[in-house]
Amino acid sequence: MNVVSLFSGAGGLDLGFIKAGHKVIWANDNYGDAVETYKLNIGKHIIFKDIREIDSHDIPNHDILIGGFPCQGFSLANTGRNEEDERNKLYLEFLRVLKDKKPMFFVAENVKGILSLGKGKIFNMIVSDFSKAGYNVKHQVLNAADYGVPQKRERVIIVGTRKDIDLEFKYPKPTHSNKEDIIGSIPPWVTLKDAFQNIPDPDGPHNLHNHTYSKFKLKFNGYIGNRTIDPNKPAPTVTARGDSKGGVVVLHHPSNERRMSVRELAIVQSFPIDFQFYGSNSSAYRQIGNAVPPKLATAIASSFPREILINEYENTEEAFSQL
Repeated sequence: MNVVSLFSGAGGLDLGFIKAGHKVIWANDNYGDAVETYKLNIGKHIIFKDIREIDSHDIPNHDILIGGFPCQGFSLANTGRNEEDERNKLYLEFLRVLKDKKPMFFVAENVKGILSLGKGKIFNMIVSDFSKAGYNVKHQVLNAADYGVPQKRERVIIVGTRKDIDLEFKYPKPTHSNKEDIIGSIPPWVTLKDAFQNIPDPDGPHNLHNHTYSKFKLKFNGYIGNRTIDPNKPAPTVTARGDSKGGVVVLHHPSNERRMSVRELAIVQSFPIDFQFYGSNSSAYRQIGNAVPPKLATAIASSFPREILINEYENTEEAFSQL
């Protein structure tokens, strides 16, 4: 099916849909380095512009709308989060495109903290808005580690199915587990030791792209970016939080003697080993921290049929006109 991607960043969510057999025909982001990364690895169909300045008529018709609208305002990591944060309101742009284009499905990704913002009122409002736009809406918290990503990363995945489509979306079943009682049926979580076993030292000879790291001083105080890392577990959640120099929140390497390189952090997010990031280390860290892990995205995208027939209508244009 044809996919349009909003707030695409470096393209982690898009990669998952492409791998699952769908076609991303148009994408958008307003962070220049991320757009260049997208062009370098995925395609030239991305538009570098603020979505608020793009008319819906300039966005092609599509079957699935995807996007992780900016989440910093919702995040539990943001101690100053509040209901009036301007970044919280960008979901309205996602809603605007959804109303105007009326695709068959949508997928919206966000941090777990969105569920508790305003004691749940904000999330209920968002779900209500999507429902009023003509969609049956469901949501579930998924942990990326349950899908082979070497990182414990919980995200809310909101899925909408247009009300005239007779198809119930089912969330993907975990492919990995941390529960000892079912380890025999599916593999255990992927650890950092597993993920990094063939990755050379960045200070030695290698031919990997982006295999350089922040020299920001290590700290061990338990806060984000300053935690001791256990190589026998998945990494803690990779974040994009920090100052303009980038080093503050970069996870420690499991040796706990330096911070992870850009390449290593990308591996923690399950980006392909040959995926190249444009820009400085700081910019690349930010792009990685903002991304949806491609392996998690693939699991979600694989839950949609790769093509669908609407028997009730001769074409989707007529279907749209009925809503």
